[in-house]
Amino acid sequence: MEHIPLKGSVMFVVFLILFVSFSTNFVNAESVPEWIKNTALWYGEGIISETEFLNMIKFLVENDVIMLENNIVPSENLNAEIIIPNGNFDISSSSFYIPLNLEVSAGTTVTWANEDTVPHTIQSQDEFGKVMALFNSAPLNTGDRFEFTFEKPGVYNYFCSFHPWRVGLVTIK
Repeated sequence: MEHIPLKGSVMFVVFLILFVSFSTNFVNAESVPEWIKNTALWYGEGIISETEFLNMIKFLVENDVIMLENNIVPSENLNAEIIIPNGNFDISSSSFYIPLNLEVSAGTTVTWANEDTVPHTIQSQDEFGKVMALFNSAPLNTGDRFEFTFEKPGVYNYFCSFHPWRVGLVTIK
Protein backbone atom coordinates (compact mmCIF):
# COMPACT_ATOMS: atom_id res chain seq x y z
CA MET A 1 0.00 0.00 0.00
CA GLU A 2 1.38 3.38 -0.98
CA HIS A 3 2.01 5.97 1.77
CA ILE A 4 -0.41 8.87 1.39
CA PRO A 5 0.91 12.29 2.46
CA LEU A 6 -1.09 13.55 5.41
CA LYS A 7 0.29 17.12 5.54
CA GLY A 8 -3.00 18.65 4.36
CA SER A 9 -5.04 16.50 6.75
CA VAL A 10 -2.72 17.27 9.66
CA MET A 11 -2.88 20.99 8.88
CA PHE A 12 -6.69 20.89 8.71
CA VAL A 13 -6.97 18.97 12.01
CA VAL A 14 -4.60 21.43 13.69
CA PHE A 15 -6.62 24.32 12.29
CA LEU A 16 -9.81 22.77 13.71
CA ILE A 17 -8.18 22.26 17.12
CA LEU A 18 -6.98 25.86 17.17
CA PHE A 19 -10.29 27.19 15.89
CA VAL A 20 -12.37 25.26 18.42
CA SER A 21 -10.00 26.03 21.29
CA PHE A 22 -9.80 29.72 20.58
CA SER A 23 -13.46 30.20 19.63
CA THR A 24 -14.67 28.22 22.65
CA ASN A 25 -12.71 30.52 24.93
CA PHE A 26 -13.81 33.63 23.02
CA VAL A 27 -10.28 34.47 21.99
CA ASN A 28 -9.93 36.76 19.01
CA ALA A 29 -7.13 36.76 16.43
CA GLU A 30 -5.42 39.72 18.07
CA SER A 31 -4.85 37.71 21.25
CA VAL A 32 -3.19 34.75 19.47
CA PRO A 33 0.54 35.14 20.12
CA GLU A 34 2.61 36.05 17.05
CA TRP A 35 4.88 33.03 17.53
CA ILE A 36 1.87 30.72 17.09
CA LYS A 37 0.77 32.55 13.95
CA ASN A 38 4.34 32.54 12.59
CA THR A 39 4.87 28.84 13.32
CA ALA A 40 1.64 27.94 11.50
CA LEU A 41 2.66 30.18 8.58
CA TRP A 42 6.16 28.67 8.42
CA TYR A 43 4.69 25.17 8.40
CA GLY A 44 2.28 26.11 5.62
CA GLU A 45 5.15 27.55 3.59
CA GLY A 46 7.33 24.47 4.20
CA ILE A 47 9.96 26.40 6.19
CA ILE A 48 9.61 24.10 9.20
CA SER A 49 8.93 20.37 9.22
CA GLU A 50 5.72 18.65 10.22
CA THR A 51 7.52 17.29 13.30
CA GLU A 52 8.55 20.80 14.40
CA PHE A 53 5.01 22.07 13.87
CA LEU A 54 3.45 19.16 15.77
CA ASN A 55 5.94 19.66 18.61
CA MET A 56 4.71 23.27 18.86
CA ILE A 57 1.10 22.04 19.07
CA LYS A 58 2.15 19.45 21.67
CA PHE A 59 3.83 22.21 23.70
CA LEU A 60 0.64 24.29 23.58
CA VAL A 61 -1.50 21.36 24.74
CA GLU A 62 0.91 20.26 27.49
CA ASN A 63 1.11 23.82 28.86
CA ASP A 64 -2.67 24.32 28.77
CA VAL A 65 -2.48 27.07 26.15
CA ILE A 66 -4.80 24.88 24.07
CA MET A 67 -7.32 22.96 26.15
CA LEU A 68 -8.78 19.89 24.46
CA GLU A 69 -12.16 18.56 25.49
CA ASN A 70 -11.97 15.28 27.37
CA ASN A 71 -14.09 12.75 25.44
CA ILE A 72 -13.61 9.80 27.80
CA VAL A 73 -16.81 7.83 28.10
CA PRO A 74 -17.75 7.17 31.77
CA SER A 75 -16.78 3.67 32.91
CA GLU A 76 -20.39 2.62 33.56
CA ASN A 77 -21.18 3.17 29.87
CA LEU A 78 -19.11 0.59 28.01
CA ASN A 79 -20.55 1.40 24.59
CA ALA A 80 -19.48 4.19 22.26
CA GLU A 81 -20.23 5.14 18.67
CA ILE A 82 -18.25 6.58 15.79
CA ILE A 83 -20.26 8.04 12.93
CA ILE A 84 -19.13 7.84 9.32
CA PRO A 85 -20.93 11.00 8.17
CA ASN A 86 -22.48 11.69 4.79
CA GLY A 87 -19.79 12.97 2.41
CA ASN A 88 -16.97 11.05 4.13
CA PHE A 89 -16.05 9.43 0.81
CA ASP A 90 -15.17 12.79 -0.81
CA ILE A 91 -11.46 13.62 -0.45
CA SER A 92 -12.22 17.35 -0.57
CA SER A 93 -14.91 17.10 2.10
CA SER A 94 -14.36 17.95 5.75
CA SER A 95 -16.63 15.07 6.80
CA PHE A 96 -14.24 13.29 9.15
CA TYR A 97 -15.20 10.46 11.47
CA ILE A 98 -17.23 11.76 14.42
CA PRO A 99 -15.34 11.83 16.71
CA LEU A 100 -11.98 11.75 14.95
CA ASN A 101 -10.30 10.44 18.13
CA LEU A 102 -12.65 8.55 20.41
CA GLU A 103 -11.27 8.20 23.95
CA VAL A 104 -12.86 5.47 26.07
CA SER A 105 -12.08 3.02 28.86
CA ALA A 106 -10.82 -0.52 28.35
CA GLY A 107 -13.68 -2.96 27.87
CA THR A 108 -15.70 -0.53 25.75
CA THR A 109 -17.51 -1.80 22.66
CA VAL A 110 -17.11 0.74 19.86
CA THR A 111 -19.68 0.78 17.06
CA TRP A 112 -18.98 2.42 13.71
CA ALA A 113 -22.20 3.52 11.96
CA ASN A 114 -22.15 4.32 8.23
CA GLU A 115 -24.35 7.35 7.56
CA ASP A 116 -22.68 8.03 4.20
CA THR A 117 -24.31 7.26 0.86
CA VAL A 118 -21.51 4.89 -0.21
CA PRO A 119 -19.92 1.79 1.37
CA HIS A 120 -16.97 2.08 3.78
CA THR A 121 -14.72 -0.34 5.65
CA ILE A 122 -13.02 -0.12 9.01
CA GLN A 123 -9.46 -1.47 8.82
CA SER A 124 -7.09 -1.54 11.80
CA GLN A 125 -3.54 -0.32 11.17
CA ASP A 126 -0.23 -0.67 12.93
CA GLU A 127 1.96 2.35 13.73
CA PHE A 128 3.44 2.15 10.22
CA GLY A 129 0.08 2.31 8.43
CA LYS A 130 -0.03 -1.38 7.53
CA VAL A 131 -3.35 -3.23 7.83
CA MET A 132 -3.33 -5.61 10.78
CA ALA A 133 -5.75 -8.37 11.77
CA LEU A 134 -7.15 -6.76 14.92
CA PHE A 135 -10.47 -5.33 13.78
CA ASN A 136 -11.52 -5.27 10.14
CA SER A 137 -15.03 -4.92 8.81
CA ALA A 138 -16.66 -6.13 5.67
CA PRO A 139 -17.97 -3.30 3.47
CA LEU A 140 -20.56 -1.29 5.42
CA ASN A 141 -23.44 -0.05 3.30
CA THR A 142 -25.52 2.96 4.34
CA GLY A 143 -27.05 2.19 7.74
CA ASP A 144 -24.75 -0.76 8.46
CA ARG A 145 -22.80 -1.00 11.71
CA PHE A 146 -19.58 -2.67 12.82
CA GLU A 147 -18.60 -3.37 16.45
CA PHE A 148 -15.34 -4.15 18.20
CA THR A 149 -14.61 -4.41 21.93
CA PHE A 150 -11.28 -2.89 23.01
CA GLU A 151 -9.80 -4.76 25.97
CA LYS A 152 -6.31 -3.26 26.27
CA PRO A 153 -5.19 0.38 26.72
CA GLY A 154 -3.45 1.94 23.74
CA VAL A 155 -3.96 4.03 20.63
CA TYR A 156 -5.62 2.17 17.77
CA ASN A 157 -5.42 3.57 14.22
CA TYR A 158 -7.96 2.74 11.54
CA PHE A 159 -8.92 3.80 8.03
CA CYS A 160 -11.32 3.00 5.19
CA SER A 161 -9.77 0.78 2.51
CA PHE A 162 -12.05 2.37 -0.13
CA HIS A 163 -11.14 5.92 0.97
CA PRO A 164 -7.66 5.62 2.53
CA TRP A 165 -7.39 9.36 3.22
CA ARG A 166 -10.05 8.86 5.93
CA VAL A 167 -8.22 7.89 9.09
CA GLY A 168 -9.26 7.84 12.73
CA LEU A 169 -8.13 6.89 16.21
CA VAL A 170 -9.58 5.06 19.16
CA THR A 171 -7.67 5.78 22.38
CA ILE A 172 -8.21 3.32 25.20
CA LYS A 173 -7.32 4.56 28.69
